[in-house]
Amino acid sequence: MSALKINNLYRYFGDLKAVNGVTFEIPHGSVCGFVGSNGAGKTTTMRILATLDYPTLGSAEVCGINVVHHPSEVRRLIGWMPDHFGNYEHMTVLEYLDFYARALGYKGKERRQRIQEVMDFTDLVPLAERFSNKLSKGMTQRLGLGRALLHDPQVLIMDEPAAGLDPKARVELKHLIRVLAKEGKTIFISSHILSELGEMCDSLLFINNGRIVHHGDSESLRHGSDTLGGVLYDVQVDGPPDSISDWCLLQPNVEFLEARKQGGRIRIDTEDPTKAADVLARMVKDGLRITEFHREQRNLEDAFIDIIGRLDAGKPALPPPLPVQSAN
Repeated sequence: MSALKINNLYRYFGDLKAVNGVTFEIPHGSVCGFVGSNGAGKTTTMRILATLDYPTLGSAEVCGINVVHHPSEVRRLIGWMPDHFGNYEHMTVLEYLDFYARALGYKGKERRQRIQEVMDFTDLVPLAERFSNKLSKGMTQRLGLGRALLHDPQVLIMDEPAAGLDPKARVELKHLIRVLAKEGKTIFISSHILSELGEMCDSLLFINNGRIVHHGDSESLRHGSDTLGGVLYDVQVDGPPDSISDWCLLQPNVEFLEARKQGGRIRIDTEDPTKAADVLARMVKDGLRITEFHREQRNLEDAFIDIIGRLDAGKPALPPPLPVQSAN
């Protein structure tokens, strides 16, 4: 049984198809990043999982429980951290968490103990007497995480928790998420900061125009080909760097992209590693003194743009895999 399961989910707002046939599953104890441009359908999907909205068609489950049929049971299993949440004037951090702990049914010693555990984990103890509406963005996000963790949920749904955070606060948030994952919690997190999602997530979901266009790990994206099926290589030489660009002008399947101090970046029009080996062999045969030749990793932003570019061009989101060659 998956921690999160969505099957053929649709959500319409009039003529707008905010979620348009979304299907995916997230296993227990994993961290999944949810990526998409503004209006792609991320928040609507998350709100349905959090029992804050109803699907037009399809189903959504948390730990095997349908979010529409049994919302109260689902709410006991999830911690919901929206991109914006309300604070109250003249209410301290401690009072804020105490208010929500009481609403969740905690009483007496158990309530005080649970609040203390959450404040210790999110490093809110030094802020206990600060007014909750007078905190910095990073402190506010820690408070929101603390509120979401009060009832010790199995699943955390976090909508843009890193938005507006400074570098130090983003590092702290990333550390807390990895600690929670090690404790076995499932975390579904959306963000525009793809590089950080790649570091903390086990898998990535890309959504575009209400449809899932990619679901996989970040390494497969970093090593994938670009929109046209090509890959980039960094080439260093012992000799004039211009020799690489001059050589590329005479090659049918190689494009020179950028000069560097000791060489340059080239693009080979296929991700087939045997073709890259052929290019390197031709370079050496033609007298280039190669000191370094390695494939560059794409950053996740480039991978996302490539996938969207392929879809806009009417092509599959990812290039087809290379054919398997027979051993005979």
